[in-house]
Amino acid sequence: GSLGAHPPSPLSLPPTVTSEQIEHLHRRFKQLSRDQLTIRKENFDSIPDLEFNPIRGKIIHAFFDKRRNLRQESDGLADEINFEDFLTIMSYFRPIEMNMDEEQLDRFRKEKLKFLFHMYDSDHDGKITLQEYRNVVEELLSGNPHLEKESVRSIADGAMMEAASICVGQMGPDQVYEGITFEDFLKMWQGIDIETKMHVRFLNMETIAHCY
Repeated sequence: GSLGAHPPSPLSLPPTVTSEQIEHLHRRFKQLSRDQLTIRKENFDSIPDLEFNPIRGKIIHAFFDKRRNLRQESDGLADEINFEDFLTIMSYFRPIEMNMDEEQLDRFRKEKLKFLFHMYDSDHDGKITLQEYRNVVEELLSGNPHLEKESVRSIADGAMMEAASICVGQMGPDQVYEGITFEDFLKMWQGIDIETKMHVRFLNMETIAHCY
């Protein structure tokens, strides 16, 4: 069948993704699925890189999030994903393309941050509490062998205070602060180079998508 039948969604892999890369991802998919047509959560248990990733659960969860990341009509978590779903998720980790214009770069950045936001917003209410945000920062840093527990705690506290000053700082006295919205999240990440931080070490066969 022709693939040109429907227009690509903003996140479908761009024409610059070579057939070689797709083949590579397909090999990776088959390796993960053990030659089955779909991947299930337990297939991720065999990935050495993920084993020690402090937010391993959140990353795996993200792969199966139906509405938010797989862009399906229903909520909840899928039991399994096929190769097309896998490509959809991997597209969030695409590196920057040299020929992107400002508008594309902006959309690209927002999509990556939205994916990250969903990982923080575990109860799907569109907001991240300051405590949830602090917990994720602490989880992320806890995997760093060079940081003492105390330092991790104070960096996480600092991140939470910074988030609070950005988010709560703009509120009127009668407003109740309910959590970090996606708009706030975008402000918090202003000037931070998400494009290179959230990329795929996936294309080498022994590792998987890496967030840090």
